[in-house]
Amino acid sequence: MTTRVGPIVHTVVVIGGGQAGLSAAYHLKRRGVDFVVLDAAPAPGGAWLNRWESLRIATVNGIFDLPGFPKPPLDPAEASRVAVPRYFADFEKASDLPILRPVRVTAVRPGPEETLIVESDRGQWSTRAIINATGTWTNPVRPHYPGQETFAGIQLHTQEYVSAGALAGLRVAVVGGGISAVQQLEEISQVAKTFWYTRREPVFKDLGEFDGSGIIAKVVADVEAGNPTGSVVSYTDLAWTPYALAAKERGALERRPMFTAIEPHGVREADGTFTAVDAILWATGFKADLRHLDPLHLRNERGGIQMIGTQVAADPRIHLIGFGPSQSTVGANRAGREAVNTLLRKVLTHV
Repeated sequence: MTTRVGPIVHTVVVIGGGQAGLSAAYHLKRRGVDFVVLDAAPAPGGAWLNRWESLRIATVNGIFDLPGFPKPPLDPAEASRVAVPRYFADFEKASDLPILRPVRVTAVRPGPEETLIVESDRGQWSTRAIINATGTWTNPVRPHYPGQETFAGIQLHTQEYVSAGALAGLRVAVVGGGISAVQQLEEISQVAKTFWYTRREPVFKDLGEFDGSGIIAKVVADVEAGNPTGSVVSYTDLAWTPYALAAKERGALERRPMFTAIEPHGVREADGTFTAVDAILWATGFKADLRHLDPLHLRNERGGIQMIGTQVAADPRIHLIGFGPSQSTVGANRAGREAVNTLLRKVLTHV
């Protein structure tokens, strides 16, 4: 019997098995590259596994096909946390991809002879290149306000939100100006008294007013300049979707400026008055979870990472997909292909 000494070796390690990671895996296999996908989730589906119960196919922001595998007709009434993971699982089976799960990557460090060492809760891997596709779900933005720790009611983030039922009959402060915030505000307002708080005045547009190419160009300009990227809604504004219109009809879109402090039984408004609330939902979004890449010192003094396409500008071995302009599902698919093509052109020239 022999015992392995040192890390397992693969030419490329893909970190994350959501839409972006699966896209990269598909193109790596198609090009004959030796690779492995390390996914922290216990099953196929990426962040879709964790979506709240009431988020149906009819109300999601869009599900795009995985490469070479058109999605089947989906029931609009089916929960997205069931339908999308099933589609991902079918893709994985049909594509026969080398995916290990659950594997939680804890750090990526420089290794000998220009390799990278991937550390995890299930061992180490040595690789010539990394395609990072860890998404944002595991890195929620949790603001802090004075007195927050004294609040006697319920506090939860979108990450923990399951359904409006747990908040029925309560007075609920919903904090956040993004797509999920409006979806959850509309749902909660059906069963509870809601108060909507955002840092800036929300801007709603008709669906036909969105300039997709212009939005992507703004995000690309930010990441190529090494600027920290903003929230999705900071680039796109909000759409008058059916759920937004329903919230407006119900009077739930009466936005308030952010409160200044939290007290045991409510919040102190910007004008100094007090509003009693029983629960606070922090629908304040997520940021790219890149903490495992900290040992590589990729961030600049502004906290951003300068990019060239999907490649980290300072290190052609490292690609970030599902990041910046490729955060959307259609962008993630394209980014997976771009990352593989760029690695083969610049780093894996002898593969």
